[in-house]
Amino acid sequence: MTDAAIQISGLVKSYGGVRAVNELDLTIPRGEVFALLGPNGAGKSTTVEILEGFRGRDSGDVTVLGIDPVMATRSWREKVGIMLQSTSPRSFLSAREALEHASRLYTHPRGVDEMLEAVGLMEKAEDKPQELSGGQRRRLDVATALIGRPELVFLDEPTTGFDPEARRQFWKLVESIAADGTTVLLTTHYLDEADYLADRIGIIAAGELVALDTPEGLRNRATGARVSWREGATTRTEHTETPTAFLRDLLSHHDGEIDRLEVTHPSLEDVYLDLIGGGEQA
Repeated sequence: MTDAAIQISGLVKSYGGVRAVNELDLTIPRGEVFALLGPNGAGKSTTVEILEGFRGRDSGDVTVLGIDPVMATRSWREKVGIMLQSTSPRSFLSAREALEHASRLYTHPRGVDEMLEAVGLMEKAEDKPQELSGGQRRRLDVATALIGRPELVFLDEPTTGFDPEARRQFWKLVESIAADGTTVLLTTHYLDEADYLADRIGIIAAGELVALDTPEGLRNRATGARVSWREGATTRTEHTETPTAFLRDLLSHHDGEIDRLEVTHPSLEDVYLDLIGGGEQA
């Protein structure tokens, strides 16, 4: 058994002559919560679909839990949980029935009531998907992905449509399964979610990995700070690489307190936008 849950080497996938994934190399150890970030069209969804075994590749080597996904067996599928970006909003099955059906596909599933409680759907257990809100349907998708006790789970934008309380509940759920040793590959557009949950973050742009680090390591790539303060009716803002020296000089030119003085250091979002060029890709 290898220590890597996911191993990618030289992965290439093209569409109509355009490389969606360009010579991608990536290793994700077992037990890690890994966030793969990138703008729309960057290649992250293609990469994840290849890892899940839903999409072929042009070249490169890929192993997931020691198996090439194109050679996936039933025993391999039992070890992998998948939450798709979207699922059908209509079904003849209630939330409880859907989880009961999913649980029968696995040898040692989690309890249905356990999962309903974990995702906050116990009171909606008898409702069908079309009777649930968008956020509640996403919670059901999370429960379906986790009920089989997977060794590895793919969570594709899992908290889209969640209210703040539901997002926090989901974060605690991810923390709990990670504590049990489950490897998590998460895609999200919420930078605070990646910052909170991920052991490491990979940022992909134009099919290439442009950054790979811990959340703290990525934040530390940014230097300087933004200093803002009020002068009369005007708000002044300056970016400086030496905020301490700037503040010392600013204070020397003011008599008494400076109105609305604020020092802001670059956030993970600032670093992310800088790395991807500040906008969405086609």
